[in-house]
Amino acid sequence: MRLLKKVLAVGLASAMVFSMAGCGGSGTKGTTAASEATTAADTKKDESTAETTAKAVKDAVGGDLAGKKVGISIYKFDDNFMTLYRTELQRYLTEDLGFKKENVVIQDGKGDQAEQTNQIQNFITQKYDVLILNLVQASSAPEITDMCKAAGIPVVYINREPDTEEEQRWKDEKINATYVGCDARQSGTYQGEEILETSNKGDINGDGVINYIMIQGDPENVDAQYRTEFSVKALTESGAKVKELLKQRGDWDQAKAQQIAQDALTQYGDQIEVIFCNNDAMALGALQAIEAAGRTVNKDIYLVGVDALTEAVQNVIDGKQTGTVFNDHFSQAKTASDMAAKLLQGETVENVNMVDYIKITKENAQDTLNKLKK
Repeated sequence: MRLLKKVLAVGLASAMVFSMAGCGGSGTKGTTAASEATTAADTKKDESTAETTAKAVKDAVGGDLAGKKVGISIYKFDDNFMTLYRTELQRYLTEDLGFKKENVVIQDGKGDQAEQTNQIQNFITQKYDVLILNLVQASSAPEITDMCKAAGIPVVYINREPDTEEEQRWKDEKINATYVGCDARQSGTYQGEEILETSNKGDINGDGVINYIMIQGDPENVDAQYRTEFSVKALTESGAKVKELLKQRGDWDQAKAQQIAQDALTQYGDQIEVIFCNNDAMALGALQAIEAAGRTVNKDIYLVGVDALTEAVQNVIDGKQTGTVFNDHFSQAKTASDMAAKLLQGETVENVNMVDYIKITKENAQDTLNKLKK
């Protein structure tokens, strides 16, 4: 029991160390041989720590998780970020923690809460040992939690956070449920900071006002709400004046975002200085519209997203996206899996477990891309 607590603390601490390193943004454009050697050494150290942590978690729960069944439901498979997340979940559960591949079942919620609820009911009927759930609608958590509680099955919620009242209920009623995610306020703040770190602090035309459009995800989703609010708040709290030209939902979708940006560029033209996107899929769509309109990112318009998708990070390196924010699916998947293992042992876990975002700019984009392409 004590060992596992130490193990999880080490794992979370190592994730925070990496986050702090990634957020520095003070490196030079050239990379010296010494810094390359240091980066390589740090990478090997991180990999070694992760392997040690996984082994200790596995040993602490009895050393044999192979026979345990893990049911995972993802809100929809065609979400770029959740594809990365579920792939890492499956890898870590099977390769590092030792669950049999056939006992880790991942299903597509297809963006339909009724469909997903049916999947969860089937997991319960088939007596799965633990569930990891990325809900279509976070508001469904109380109902889902009660179903799992009645069946005696612990549940780990990921990525889409239930409300604070529900999370507090788990703690108060000693329910075997927990949430693993990132604080979206941090990601929004980092987006705003990336604009403030440009040479003209986002005020391209020099009139003293930052004119922006906001392309949201699902406005009912707390991540979309916080990213929208805190990206702009970072600007205003720095003393900058801002003007919102347009705020429109793009539902995390690249094609929708492209159309929104295209229409906005047609309507507002050169007035638009910044395009905020709640995720990178939408930033990729906005980039297509920007290029079609003959605008140039980092010259006459700025563009930021969230998630650090491989293509988006490459665009940061190439100067076609001002910045992004790494929604660290590696650390989240490991933490969620470790929490599932701890719950299987009957351990008490914290009701909320947060992993830091990492701000990605041109200075650290290549290191991040190398990590993503492993």
